Amino acid sequence: MVAILLMTSAGWARIARLDINGAVDPITAEFVARSIERAESEQVELLLMRLNTPGGFATSMEEIISRMLVSKVPVVAYVTPSGAKAASAGFFILLAADVAAMSPGTNTGAAHPLMAIGGFPIEGGEAGKTLTQKITSNATAFLRSIAAKRNRNVQEAEKGVVESKSFTDVEALDKNLIDLVAEDEQDLLARLDGYKVRLFSGNERSLHTKDQDVSDYVMTTRQKFLSLISQPNLALLLGIGGLILLYFEFSNPGFVAPGVIGGICLLLSILGFSFLPINYVGVLLILLAIGLFVAEVKVQGFGILGFGGVVSMIIGILILVDTPDPAVRIGLGMAISVALPFAVIFLILLVALMKSLRQRVMTGDAGMIGLVGVADSDIHSGGRVKVRGEYWTAHSDTPIRAGSQVRVIAAENLTLKVEEIGR
Repeated sequence: MVAILLMTSAGWARIARLDINGAVDPITAEFVARSIERAESEQVELLLMRLNTPGGFATSMEEIISRMLVSKVPVVAYVTPSGAKAASAGFFILLAADVAAMSPGTNTGAAHPLMAIGGFPIEGGEAGKTLTQKITSNATAFLRSIAAKRNRNVQEAEKGVVESKSFTDVEALDKNLIDLVAEDEQDLLARLDGYKVRLFSGNERSLHTKDQDVSDYVMTTRQKFLSLISQPNLALLLGIGGLILLYFEFSNPGFVAPGVIGGICLLLSILGFSFLPINYVGVLLILLAIGLFVAEVKVQGFGILGFGGVVSMIIGILILVDTPDPAVRIGLGMAISVALPFAVIFLILLVALMKSLRQRVMTGDAGMIGLVGVADSDIHSGGRVKVRGEYWTAHSDTPIRAGSQVRVIAAENLTLKVEEIGR
């Protein structure tokens, strides 16, 4: 009954379609998994997954493939449009599909797993080579199990990992890595009509795609929002902007708006980074950079501490997202373009705060201390002085004659303690 209602609400669509357009991240994995669940509940003929991805997180890729392999609905992965690619994680997803297809002018492969510390590949050293070999071996074993089950060319598939080899659509078809090269989606669906598919479970199905309606599965508003803020560059900008606004509010209380906006930005940044693998050494380097900026102003480090802060922040930003895949990590250009303005703005606000703290208080009892006036009467245990054009009750430890210049040295309960100037 539920399945019938869902099919009715979808307009009796028999083919479901979704797009993976961009990096493969945790939100994408959640979207794909739930789309497969929906496709199963609606009992669609097949789920068409259009791919155009430079790669992404290995954990997210594995989550997608795990759900694809147990799908009761055939999954067709189609690299499209022309000029698109299914690289790195996308290569694994393409080969794991029940039907793998590509458009002319597309490519796939380049799936060599990089061994990295803090996002930087290890190029040399016996330990680094050993770790890289272990990771590569694990990746190729995973790919072999998938390719063999799908009756694809295991040897050529391994080259995409071991040699980081890329394949054009023609090469991928010739080497039996994919099943079809289709001019467009209409051509693909026409060629899939009557196509026999063997699911990973071993069950066989014959596809019926002729004159079938197509229903698009799209991300929910929540998923779109989380996908947006979990982009490393945007999450970084939200975090840095939030810190600057909060610091401005703390150093200039009363503005309110910077504090509210800054707090929201910082929390959104934390939420975005919570979906990403974070290197805590990067976090510590960013905190160290802030400490060095403060020390630069406090102890006047002649630029050395400030320069160290900039370097520490750039390195911290670069290794913040713990992955070697350039598709999902923060690049050098972004790190520099964020670190330098942040350093300048932070130092300007910090210098302004230090200057304001050093200024003499001008209001209240504390504001009276140090002011110079004239004794309006003789002063000892009591008397009166004129300070800032106002008459005040005053007393002094030593006698002061009327008309003498005096300086305020203390103030309490509207009574001033003064001393004669020149004594």
